[in-house]
Amino acid sequence: MDMESSSLDGRIEEGTKGRSTEVILTKKCLTPSKAPMEQDVESPAITIRKPKLPKQACEDLPKQLVDQVRAKRKIQRYVRKDGKCNVHHGNVQETYRYLTDIFTTLVDLKWRFNLFIFVLVYTVTWLLFGFAWWLIAYVRGDLEHIGDNQWTPCVNNLNGFVSAFLFSIETETTIGYGYRVITDQCPEGILLLLIQSVLGSIVNAFMVGCMFVKISQPKKRAETLVFSTNAVISVRDGRLCLMFRVGDLRNSHIVEASIRAKLIKSKQTKEGEFIPLNQTDMNVGYDTGDDRLFLVSPLIICHEINQNSPFWEISQAHLDKEDLEIVVILEGMVEATGMTCQARSSYVTSEIKWGYRFMPVLTLEDGFYEVDYNSFHDIHETNTPSCSARELAEINCRIRLPFTWSVASKLSQQGVLEPESREKKHTTLVTQEEGLEEQTERNGDIANIESESKV
Repeated sequence: MDMESSSLDGRIEEGTKGRSTEVILTKKCLTPSKAPMEQDVESPAITIRKPKLPKQACEDLPKQLVDQVRAKRKIQRYVRKDGKCNVHHGNVQETYRYLTDIFTTLVDLKWRFNLFIFVLVYTVTWLLFGFAWWLIAYVRGDLEHIGDNQWTPCVNNLNGFVSAFLFSIETETTIGYGYRVITDQCPEGILLLLIQSVLGSIVNAFMVGCMFVKISQPKKRAETLVFSTNAVISVRDGRLCLMFRVGDLRNSHIVEASIRAKLIKSKQTKEGEFIPLNQTDMNVGYDTGDDRLFLVSPLIICHEINQNSPFWEISQAHLDKEDLEIVVILEGMVEATGMTCQARSSYVTSEIKWGYRFMPVLTLEDGFYEVDYNSFHDIHETNTPSCSARELAEINCRIRLPFTWSVASKLSQQGVLEPESREKKHTTLVTQEEGLEEQTERNGDIANIESESKV
């Protein structure tokens, strides 16, 4: 046992020299030194496992290791790059609400389920009315008088369930081959024919309308509205701005296009309330009308980082440690169909590049402008201060101070100049003003004498 403890102490001493880090962390996580020795006595076979570090031990790790772990951590998106929201609704008790809006429920289903329901509804309808036609023929005894020319059946040439099913299909789809027809000696058949015609029209309107709406959904139109892979932060007109690029790949344009941006970040209020995934609006030109786009060629959307911006106090070093997400939403009407279309994308912290700008993609050719979408996502590095927008504004204010201020006047404003020097400065100013007044009086007298001499 002494040998085991000495070997453990030797490994710990090696760890203190920098050769082993795991042993040091293990020693921190263990409570009195007797505990592992007693455990060794009870269990002869010892398996060394990597311990799960408690919170206190993790805080003792070097700062570089913590930063590496944080960098390798997978970022959970609120909105994926393709625009789909990464939110799942669970434990929904009131599922009947989906049935109250059955049309929207069917439209929102996936294509395989939608096609299955489409085929199932028509097949069940044909089978039900086929069974009704067969039941009428069975009750009236038409099946017992097949081939009897003296008997007038309800439906001619209906001799079983299969023929009744085929007649149901012909009636509902208005095919009318002419081989099976209803006679005027069957009032219950006439009533069933009216019911099937009305219900068949309702089923057709519902199912065909559902399929039409699903086919013409503008979701696929959003596939041709592209967002830049990265957002950039650089200086534009002397101010820090966050920018991203949007473009439309189709020649048919989006009418009344508008852009919005939201910052998704958890926050804690002054009262201690924790608000997960708090949404904050980011101004992308709402005041000036720049958020309404004429999206003919790719445009760079700019968010000016000012006092009202959530990035006002965020610097480049601070941005790397932030856990935030910017969701951008582009809305407009499809020119071909007039339906409203919405395209979404997002940018996490690793996709916001500080000190970069977008490469130009628009060139002037012979009689037209050409857009090079190969450079749509390209960015290049530019000189950008790493400080926050607030610090940059303070620096600019200092630079704009008037240079006519003397050191003495600056010191007198701060109350550093002595009273005697202030009095001397005041007397010199008074004497200078008196001298100027005397000089102006003399100049006036000379001018008067010259005018009299000329007269």
